[in-house]
Amino acid sequence: MTALYDAYNRKTFPDKLLAFDEQEPLFVTESHSVITDNLNSARVWKGLEQKLHANTLNMLTCVWLSELPGSDELIFRYARKTFDSKHSIEMNFADADVLQMKKIAQKVNHERHRLIELVRFQKAADDVFFAPVSPDHNCLALTINHFKDRFRDQKWIIYDTKRNYGYYYDLKNVTEMTLDSTNLFPEGKLDEKLMAEDEKLFQDLWRGYFKAMTIKERINPKLHRQHLPQRYWKYLTEKQ
Repeated sequence: MTALYDAYNRKTFPDKLLAFDEQEPLFVTESHSVITDNLNSARVWKGLEQKLHANTLNMLTCVWLSELPGSDELIFRYARKTFDSKHSIEMNFADADVLQMKKIAQKVNHERHRLIELVRFQKAADDVFFAPVSPDHNCLALTINHFKDRFRDQKWIIYDTKRNYGYYYDLKNVTEMTLDSTNLFPEGKLDEKLMAEDEKLFQDLWRGYFKAMTIKERINPKLHRQHLPQRYWKYLTEKQ
């Protein structure tokens, strides 16, 4: 957002956006360092709010959280087209950027639903329920309201091991947190030394139930992996 503000203010638009640790391409004639300015960012976002619907603003957020290469430049181009066009571009799917924005946002939303469906909590000795995850896209924040509403009567931590941050719910508030060590959950499971005494029993009961409910004649591994991607299996009790 600050890069957009600077570009319009300077009346110079970049050919490429680079992080500070990225190497500049050859034959660069001019570069400009963008320092995040919350006030200027807010002005740009407010301008987008006046021209875009709430669903489209959510789409911009999803594309940013996708962390895909080039997503920052895609958002930059989309926002610039929004400001420069006299008419709404939101439904102009003939535009490659508009179509790409929609496709990426759908991928992030799809993974958000996967997280909601497949998160498995494990009870720790201090009665806090813990769930490690490692989604392809940085969509954990998009699921927190669901878990706060669904599990409002228990303390829990959902932790993104890939990005080393998570959220802690203390029965009242949700707080973003970072652990000093990720050795607490080897191979996607809470270390047995930290588990509550009855946690292993409940896991054994769940695996037994899962096995008993399986109809062997209807096992379809290909369809199973389609609905339950293998990258999530290490977090599922029934798959251990």
